[in-house]
Formats: sequence, C-alpha cells, structure tokens
Amino acid sequence: MKRAFKYRFYPAEAQAAELARTFGCVRLVYNLALQARTEAWTLRQERADYPTTSAMLTAWKRTDELAFLNDVSSVPLQQALRHLQAAFVGFWTRRTRYPRFKSRKRSRASAEYTRSAFRFRDGALTLAKMSEPLDIRWSRALPTGVVPSTVTVSCDAAGRWFASLLCDDRIEISLPGPGTAVGIDAGLNHLFVISTGEKVVNPRHERRDRLALAKAQRAMSRKQKLSNNRAKARTKVARIHARIADRRSDHLHKVTTRLVRENQTLVVEDLAVSNIVRNHRLARSISDAGWREFRRMLEYKAAWHGREMIVVDRWFPSSKLCSACGALAAAMPLNVRKWTCGCGATHDRDINAARNILAAGLAVTVCGANVRPQRNSPKGPSALKQKPRRCEPPEFLLFEGKEVNHHSWERSADA
Repeated sequence: MKRAFKYRFYPAEAQAAELARTFGCVRLVYNLALQARTEAWTLRQERADYPTTSAMLTAWKRTDELAFLNDVSSVPLQQALRHLQAAFVGFWTRRTRYPRFKSRKRSRASAEYTRSAFRFRDGALTLAKMSEPLDIRWSRALPTGVVPSTVTVSCDAAGRWFASLLCDDRIEISLPGPGTAVGIDAGLNHLFVISTGEKVVNPRHERRDRLALAKAQRAMSRKQKLSNNRAKARTKVARIHARIADRRSDHLHKVTTRLVRENQTLVVEDLAVSNIVRNHRLARSISDAGWREFRRMLEYKAAWHGREMIVVDRWFPSSKLCSACGALAAAMPLNVRKWTCGCGATHDRDINAARNILAAGLAVTVCGANVRPQRNSPKGPSALKQKPRRCEPPEFLLFEGKEVNHHSWERSADA
C-alpha cells in the first residue's frame, strides 16, 4: 500500500528561491490550463484533456512571455496538469465541484516531483535544478530498502517547509481481543464517548491560545495593507493557527490509533458537520473538536489494520432511545444530560447514545443493508427501518426527575 511520510526541512537561501519560483510556475500553468479548458467547455468545443494541455504547455514555453517556465523543472509542471485532470474527473463523476483557480495567498504552495526529478541516496534527498540535498529532519525512518515514488514539497502560511515522500509500506496488523466492538458518540464536553462507558476529554486546543490569537489578529489589523509589517503580522497569526492545528492533529492521531488497535469493529454516527457548524453558537467548539478529521482518521486506519467500520444513519435517534427497553422519547434537548426512562433505567445521555449506536451498527451488519443516509440507494433501505415494531407507550418518561407525557414512540428493530 502507498503511504506518505512527511518531514520538515530547512532550505538554503538558493533552494528556497528555486522552490518559490517552482511554486509560482506550477500555479501559473494550472491556472492557464484551467482557463483553456473552461473556454473550450463554454464554447462547446471538443473537451480538452491532459494530452491537449500538455501540448499547450510545450507551446507556452516557446513564447517570449512564458519563456521563464524553462528555468524550473518540467516535472512539477506536468504534475500540475495531471492534478487538474484529476480535478475534472472528480467534477464529471459528481464527487467534487468545478475546479477553481489557484490563488497566490489562499492556495497551498506545493510542487510534486516524480522519480525522474529527484535523487534519493544514502538518506539524502536532492531535487532537480539543485546541487545540494535538502536539510531534512528525519523524525522517523522510512521503510527499509524502499525508494519514494513521488516527493511533494510544500510551504505553509507559517513559513514552514515540508517534504512528503510517498512510499510502498506494509502495515503490521495487530490482533485485538475476540469480538471487540464499540460504539462511538462524538461530543463537545467530551471529545467522544465509547459504549463501554469511557469518556475521552476534549482538550479544546483553540481555547488555550484564544487570547494570543486575538492579540495577534488585532495587531495585524492595525498594519497598513500590502506592507511588509502586515506580512510579518500575518505570519505570526499563521504560526498560532499552525500550533493549534498541530496539537489537535497529534491528539486525534493518538486516540484514533488506540481505538483501531484495541477494537475489531468501530461504529460511528454519520454527522453532517458542514451543516452543524451553521449553528454559530457551537461552530467554534465543533471546529475545534475536529469531528470530520476524527472520522477520516478512523476510516483510513481501520482500512490499514483490517478493521470493520460501520457508519449509522445520521437520523437515527441515538440520544432519545432507551438502550434498556427501546422506548423512544418525544424530545431530548441538549441541556438534558441524564434522564430516566419509564422502565426505570437511568441513563447518561452520551453513554446511552454510544450504546444505541453500537446496537444499530451490529444490527446493520446482520441485515446487510445500507447504513448511509442515501435515498434511492441500490443497497436497499436502512436496516433501522426494515422491521418496525410498535408497542403501547408508557404514560410518561422521567427527565431529571420530572414527568414528561408523550403520545408517540416506536420500538427499534434491534430491541
């Protein structure tokens, strides 16, 4: 399997200037090719593809206005055209939106080198158009006897340089306990709660640096636009953001690796994070928790280690359902953290939701149905709605010791 190893490096002045020129040429070629393909699309001409834009690149290099494209390595420029082709394929298959032009300030500055454009020998990496190897901090060892297939060099907004080496790697699969399965409920008071009753603390990384970030942003706002002082202030703000993001990523990597190594089956809820953050009262806390990144890490690490990951329908009432008797409460506001069901069971809201998520996920695996909230899916309806059973509702439920009447509840299919 392919795996990327990312390292930080410190380029010399000449190397930084060469890479900056390469980044600019890559961005220019990408934008020119996108403009040409967009015009062909608008004029209803024959659809331009990668060979067409590659021929255009050759013609651009022969003109006086774009002759400077010959000063950098040709491989990153060709890779930019391949990336544009991949973006259009994603658009045609309706997985992404139409490709956008790269911006000097907002887009990621990067360049990709294939094996013909770099030399990796004795632990030293030398890129094309450079005579000296990069000063890389090898924080971890590469797979033994493996030569990277591609090298991607990038520079973030905080001015840090990174080299990502794509290698063939083999993951050592660890064997968890027999039949270990957990349900995971994401939250804000706690980063997530496991069906076993464990609660993982939410570190709230952004809150720790909120005052420093606000101070740096106020200082940047006082600087004159397009001035060198404003550029320096912008870098200070970016460094604080990078520090917050690094701490968040480090914590998520640790907890997701532990979950994958200790469990064979992982059941999570399908959360529409992009819709949830529209609630401006919770948007900052949700973004700081990193729900989407948490799920992304679980997905690819589960695939690495041969684990089974199940995603439950986002409309499944995990918080309102009693995990003991299956009674469905009429309402469950966010301020209710503990509640008592009519059957006498007292639940912690988050632990009860995690247990219901686990039960729903295991029911889905038995029924073999689709668990994602997709309408008209070829896999059929959701397993949570295949065998609905109704029973007589109790007269009331107890929420925080108070009686709440309701007239409609359903018993889940797996109760």
